[in-house]
Amino acid sequence: MYAQKLAVDVVIAGERRPCPLEWLDQFCMRNFTNAAEFDDTLPTGEGRLEISFRTTPERFAAAFSAWLTQRGKGHGQPVAVVATLQPVS
Repeated sequence: MYAQKLAVDVVIAGERRPCPLEWLDQFCMRNFTNAAEFDDTLPTGEGRLEISFRTTPERFAAAFSAWLTQRGKGHGQPVAVVATLQPVS
């Protein structure tokens, strides 16, 4: 089911860092987006996520970025999300 592994970083005010696990949990486990494509997501650690083929890293990053910005996680700044495919072992 979780066939893609992603590294997920957030960029706030030019500073890039791994996405906090708490933010990934809030977005993925509670599915605030009402989009079925995000149902099959599994945060595995800070800045790490596994997803099914129902979505793409680009689509995840765009939706997650909008969600984080809307909830003020950037303290008034937009939050950019960079989701990069990692090798599956």
